[in-house]
Amino acid sequence: MINRYRVALLVPFISFIFMMSSTATQAVPAESRAESLEFPTQTIANFNGEGLINNLGGESGTWEKFPDDMGQSIAVSIDNKVRYGNNGSSLKLEYDVNSADDTANGFWTQLRDLNASLYDHFEFWVKGDEDKGYTTIFKIEFKKIKTDRDGRDETIKASYVVKGVTGRWQKISIPLNVMNGISDWRELKEFVISFEKRRVDKAEGVLYFDDFAFTKTWQPGPSITDVVPHKKKKTDVENNREKFARFLIARLYGFPREVFVKRSFPKDDREFLLAVAKDTWKYFDKIVDKEHDLPLDNIQFNEKTTVSEDTFIGDYTNVTNIGVYLMCVVSAYDLGFISKEDAVRRLSSTIGSVEKLEKYNGFPYNYYDVTIFQRTSNFISFVDSGWLAAGIIVAKNAFPEELNPICQKLLDAMDFSFFYDPVEGHMYHGFYTNIDYYSEYQYGALYTEPRAISYIAIGKGDVPKDHWFRMLRTFPDTWPWQTQMPRDRKEKTYLGYKVWGGYYEYKGIKFVPSWGGSMFEALMPTVIIDEKALAPKGLGLNDERHAKIQVKFALEELGYPVFGMSPSCVPGGGYSEYGVKVLGIKGYKGGVITPHASFLSLEFTPKESINNLRAIAAKFNAYGEYGFYDAIDVFTGRAAMEYLCLDQALSFIAINNYLNDGAIRKRFHSDPIAKNAEELLKVEDFFE
Repeated sequence: MINRYRVALLVPFISFIFMMSSTATQAVPAESRAESLEFPTQTIANFNGEGLINNLGGESGTWEKFPDDMGQSIAVSIDNKVRYGNNGSSLKLEYDVNSADDTANGFWTQLRDLNASLYDHFEFWVKGDEDKGYTTIFKIEFKKIKTDRDGRDETIKASYVVKGVTGRWQKISIPLNVMNGISDWRELKEFVISFEKRRVDKAEGVLYFDDFAFTKTWQPGPSITDVVPHKKKKTDVENNREKFARFLIARLYGFPREVFVKRSFPKDDREFLLAVAKDTWKYFDKIVDKEHDLPLDNIQFNEKTTVSEDTFIGDYTNVTNIGVYLMCVVSAYDLGFISKEDAVRRLSSTIGSVEKLEKYNGFPYNYYDVTIFQRTSNFISFVDSGWLAAGIIVAKNAFPEELNPICQKLLDAMDFSFFYDPVEGHMYHGFYTNIDYYSEYQYGALYTEPRAISYIAIGKGDVPKDHWFRMLRTFPDTWPWQTQMPRDRKEKTYLGYKVWGGYYEYKGIKFVPSWGGSMFEALMPTVIIDEKALAPKGLGLNDERHAKIQVKFALEELGYPVFGMSPSCVPGGGYSEYGVKVLGIKGYKGGVITPHASFLSLEFTPKESINNLRAIAAKFNAYGEYGFYDAIDVFTGRAAMEYLCLDQALSFIAINNYLNDGAIRKRFHSDPIAKNAEELLKVEDFFE
């Protein structure tokens, strides 16, 4: 885990040369470097000639992780004896990461807002030193600055792991599309070469580099934005919105008749929740494709009628939807809405469809068109695959005699080590099958929704327990853009693993932050994991504090009439992230509340949550045949008249857990996968 860096003294004599071709002799102004394709190659450095010294390139240097560790080092120089071609020199990097720590070091150079937007590949030559030895694996990165919606600058990066280096010069050519962390290749700030102890296959050695350049090959290769073509036609009325809506409705088990309903709710709280649950269940009873028994992602209404040219029905699903749908069917049985035979029939049909879905390495793709039963995505998602696995675990343990074999087969095929980066100890966001490369982003913070999937991955034995403790509880103060600097950030040891602790504080309440401060990140894992009982000094205590601060911040500090901020639909159109800013490392914006947040907090603030739901129903026109609509703008009172499968499912499962003594959690924890990881919850004290 990174806790400190040193930037070495600048190395001005290694400043990179900016040229428009390998034969150019002058630096070209940044603003004009990629304005035309007169030159198909834009060289950043070729180390040729005396012009290398005192040229117009940017500053360069070395960097080290754990700089006071004498067991590691990095040295950079220009070598005029080893070069690619007959003239010039090469960049020589002598690295050593032979350390007791998980250290890393490398070389960096400024790119001075380089514009590479008209190029499609990055290329360079590299060789290892056969006498001194070398790693065959290392990483390169490009960095730029992006301004977020709050006006804060954040660094984004695009990286690539180079493999197969030999002792002879070879050309490395990397499509920019594969380096998917950056989509706009203008205003590049920095180029980095990294040697990481956990990645290299030789802890010390020497590599030589030459002729770094962006090139235009007119063969950019596949992109993460590529569309998966349909293998067959959906319907002849696809281009007519109203007719297409009716086509989709005919495939479902039912559909609402009215947009708004006036409900008279029982005064008794249990009966109130049961009444809402009965309405919410209708989404999962009806908005399911009859041919494949897969739930649709969403339905959206206008204020005039149920079905018109403005009605939108999401004719697709994603794998999280399927996973939580399985839990909803089990919940409907628990709540007495359907019989055991009906529940098993529904589950068997849906799981049978899951078995038939096109997969990659045992994992389903992230999105599927339910009408043609075809994937619409090239992306395999870690967290979404995990919620499908969670649903399968719950279904398997609800009705083991009927469902165990097929459920276990699907679970065994999901090896979550596929998403694990052993270098950082984190899980990749996912994998793009069309570019054969992982997403640039990883899940690095513990107190976010993906922790539930990390828990499953560890419980299955797919990834080491070390992964749990390498996730950050708080970020170091070298991240100055945080909403606040962590307090008491110190190293602790649990189960023999080191972890950095620390906490934030709000009005005297200590808590470990989530990324955005949303109820979804904080409490979605609690629909399956019994953090309240198993982690009373760690996650369970933190869950309670997040719920209470959500209430206090919205009602008392912001003066909202209701509380509950979490990612949801935007009244007026779209989807966005919402949260209580002080609860987040980055912190999402406020202004919109969503009912699913109140359902998630039932376990931790029951009185406040139930009263809040009653207030939402009374104050806003936000209730339909299938329960609460997704979101309300607290300033205008306008509701987003949409049902999202995920948000409805979280609400429904949370009601079942609250009314039936954690019924879904009990089924999850009855599985060996969950039991195997329980010690992770029990040992940690966030605030000791």
